[in-house]
Amino acid sequence: MDSILPLLKATQDASVAVRKLSDKDRADLLLSLANKVIANEEQIVEENKKDLDAMDDTDPKKDRLLLNKKRIEALAQSLRDVAALADPTGKVLLERTIEQGLSLQKLAVPLGVVGVIYESRPNVTLDVAALCLRSGNACVLKGGKEAHYSNTYLVSLIHESLEEIGVPAAAVNLLPTGREFVMELLTATKYVDIIIPRGSEGLIKFVRQNSLVPTIETGAGVCHTYVEKTGDLDKAASIVVNAKVSRPSVCNSLDTILVDKEVAADFLPKLKEEFVKWNVEVFADKTAYGIFEGVQYPFLQRAEPEDFGREFLDYKCSVKVVDGLDEALGHIREHSSRHSEAIISKDSDAIDNFLKEVDAAAVYANASTRFTDGGVFALGAEIGISTQKLHARGPFALEKLVTEKWVVRGDGQVRW
Repeated sequence: MDSILPLLKATQDASVAVRKLSDKDRADLLLSLANKVIANEEQIVEENKKDLDAMDDTDPKKDRLLLNKKRIEALAQSLRDVAALADPTGKVLLERTIEQGLSLQKLAVPLGVVGVIYESRPNVTLDVAALCLRSGNACVLKGGKEAHYSNTYLVSLIHESLEEIGVPAAAVNLLPTGREFVMELLTATKYVDIIIPRGSEGLIKFVRQNSLVPTIETGAGVCHTYVEKTGDLDKAASIVVNAKVSRPSVCNSLDTILVDKEVAADFLPKLKEEFVKWNVEVFADKTAYGIFEGVQYPFLQRAEPEDFGREFLDYKCSVKVVDGLDEALGHIREHSSRHSEAIISKDSDAIDNFLKEVDAAAVYANASTRFTDGGVFALGAEIGISTQKLHARGPFALEKLVTEKWVVRGDGQVRW
């Protein structure tokens, strides 16, 4: 294939049919797709295995790639959850009659064609398609070559469901995996209305610097948990361990532990047993290194400056001992990707200051950052976690896949 422009035009043409679907038709489409996903579970696992077999077992992205029975059932349930959500389109956001007798309405309408570029995660294929179709949008999907077989088969199920209700299959178009087509997508302003990159910091930076199509950034997460001096240290240890090891390859996992100097010697040894169990490699500053060394922690490295502000996506984290809340806030300001940040504390003033001052899409008091997720936030599913401030921030879900249109009704009025 020399160009993807014909594919993009086909998706733009198909977007008209999607926009015309009723609320019930869109919901029923997703319910039909959910049934197909369950009915074809074995084939999904088989196609996914082809992708898994091609990836090195030591690659931390392998967990992102995996589709097993539990995850497939969760995907089907997510489709049902999105189907049950209220249609975000057609809502009257504002209504008034102006002095000249014109009747004005501001309506929520579909974006049009949504382009998503992502890596390694085949679940994104279904999540994005579901959210786009439910909100009256068509979409073009630029998945990574690592998930080629998984994505291709999942999109074939989507196409079956679309064709059953008379919508062109091109309403959800899976683009070739070749990198040579990325720039063509990023500059296709005639056919694509918005680009959403979901993946590594490198991918997001490339899209930000090169796209002529408006973009919303999602994906990169450099997440901190600050253990303040009044915090319950047992709860803090449980929260830190969960945030680091429950699923380290995702963007809401913990990357850096900040701990107040007054409790560091009591707190850090509490991590040893669970961190050893999961082989967590710790990159510690001078003070933290001495404490871990004192309890003979086996997977210990001296932190370099670049280990702070680093998204590990693996069983690794950095640790820094700080002198109070102000130093913790300063460190987060310098190194955060504005995704998810947490404080563990019993001091209500410290908590309030942290929640107010930290500039992130989600801020937590006494809870794990792992909760930052569209499904967990009862949004059905998400395209990703937006870390920017325009249009959408936090879980980028159904409610944000719309734009606005002014509808003006008159009776012959003119303006000179």
